[in-house]
Amino acid sequence: MEQGAGELANRIIMLMMRFVAAPALFLAGALTVSAAGELAIIKGADEFEFVYRVKLPEITGAARVWIPLAKTDSFQNVTVEELNIPTKWDKVQDRNYGNDICVLNAQPSDSGKTIEVRYRVVRKEKAAYSAGNADNSRYLRPEKLVPVSETFKTLAEKAAAGKTDDLDRAKALYDHVISRMRYDKSGTGWGRGDAVYACDARTGNCSDFHAYFIALARSINIPARFAIGATIPADKNEGKIEGYHCWAEFLADGQWVPVDISEAWKNPKLADYYFGHNPANRFELTKGRDLLVDPEPESGPINFLVYPLLEMNGQDMKPETTFEFRRIGA
Repeated sequence: MEQGAGELANRIIMLMMRFVAAPALFLAGALTVSAAGELAIIKGADEFEFVYRVKLPEITGAARVWIPLAKTDSFQNVTVEELNIPTKWDKVQDRNYGNDICVLNAQPSDSGKTIEVRYRVVRKEKAAYSAGNADNSRYLRPEKLVPVSETFKTLAEKAAAGKTDDLDRAKALYDHVISRMRYDKSGTGWGRGDAVYACDARTGNCSDFHAYFIALARSINIPARFAIGATIPADKNEGKIEGYHCWAEFLADGQWVPVDISEAWKNPKLADYYFGHNPANRFELTKGRDLLVDPEPESGPINFLVYPLLEMNGQDMKPETTFEFRRIGA
C-alpha cells in the first residue's frame, strides 16, 4: 500500500538517525551553510539566472550539434529569458524521457559563433515524492554503461543482507557505494557513468558513483534513475560553475527518493541529508541515459546530455562550453 510523502519522509529520517550516534540537533545544524561555506547547501528554495554558453569551433564539414534545453517540472520553474542560437535549429524530444533538445546543423559560416541560453530558475529543495501511477519498469532495465549482471547482484545482496524493504536496502547500497568508492578524477575511464569501471576501479566522479548505485539497485529489483545538470554554488552569488553535476533517485514505497552519493562522499557531515534530499541550489538539464533522438547521432543513443554533443565529419568533438550564474535577490 502506498505511503504518504510525510510518512515516508519520517521513515527516511528515522533510518538516517539509526546510522549516526549524534542527536537530532546535530543533524539539523549540519544542514545549514557554514560561515566558511564548508556545508554548501540551500534548503527551502533558491532563485537564480543560469547562462549556458557554447562557442562553436571551426566548422570544416558536415556538422550537427545536440544541446539540452532545461524545462519546468515539479521542483524547478524555468523561464527562458534569452535564446541566442545564430543559425537554423529545431527543438526535438528524446523518445523515452521527454527531454527538450536543440538540434542544429552547423555550416562553415557558423565557425566561432556563440550559442547562449539564459534561464531564470526558481528551484525547490527536493525530498521523496509520489511516483504516481506511471509504469516504472524501464528503470529496472540495463543501459549500455549500466548493466544488470550477476556481479552487481552479488554485491548488492551482500551489502543489503538482512534488510527487508526497499528503503532499508537502498540505504545499505548507498552506504556501500560511499565506503567502496573514492571521488577521484585522475587517469582515464572516469566521467562516462560506467558502472563496470566504477565497480572495478572504485574511483570516479558523480556520474560513476551514481551509475554504480543504479546498477546495484536494479540488480535487486529496486527501480533507479539518473538526472544531470549543475550545482549552483551556495557560498557566492555569481560567477562561473566548474562543470556539471548529476544525482540519482530510487523507488521505495510508491515514492521516488533522491540521493547524491558523490556529494555525500565529499561532505561526510551531509551524508545523512543526501539520502533523501537534493538541496535547492540545483539545476536539472536532462533526465536519463541512452537518449534516443531523431535525428540520431552517428555514434548512436546519447549516453547522457549536459554538455553539447557535436559531430563533425563523423567524429565527436567537444566545443568550448561554460556555465555561469547569478543569484536573484541576493
